[in-house]
Amino acid sequence: MRTRRAATAAFLAAMVLVTGCGGGGEPEVPEEATGNLEQLAEKAACEPDVQTDAEELRRAKCATPDGAYVLLTFATDRGQREWINEAKDYGGAYLVGRKWTVAGDPRTVARVRERLGGQIETTEPHASHTAGHH
Repeated sequence: MRTRRAATAAFLAAMVLVTGCGGGGEPEVPEEATGNLEQLAEKAACEPDVQTDAEELRRAKCATPDGAYVLLTFATDRGQREWINEAKDYGGAYLVGRKWTVAGDPRTVARVRERLGGQIETTEPHASHTAGHH
C-alpha cells in the first residue's frame, strides 16, 4: 500500500501546480453517470490516456477543450473514499460519483459535471491553514 500512497501523493502534488481558480453560474446537472473508465471518459468527451490500470484503481489523464483533468475509477466505495480523504490533504476540486472521481481545477470539474453529474467536493491545502497563529 505504501507504493500506492506514494504515487497518490506525487500525483496530487503535481495537481496542485496545475489547479486554477474558476467560477460561474450553476448549470443543470444530469443524472450521475455510471460505467467503467472508458464509458465514463466517452460520456465526458475525453480520449483517456490511461496511467494506472490496477485492480483497485484505474486512472487516466484527460485533455479536453474544457481543460485537463484526471478521471479515476475504483473497485470499491471504501477505496474511493480513502483516496479522496488522502487527496483532500492537497486541496483541489473533486467530482465524485459512485466508484469514480474527477480531479482537476474547479472550473474544469464544474464543466465535466455537466456531462457526468455527481457531487463536487473542494478543499484548501492544509498548508494554507497554518499561515495564522492561534
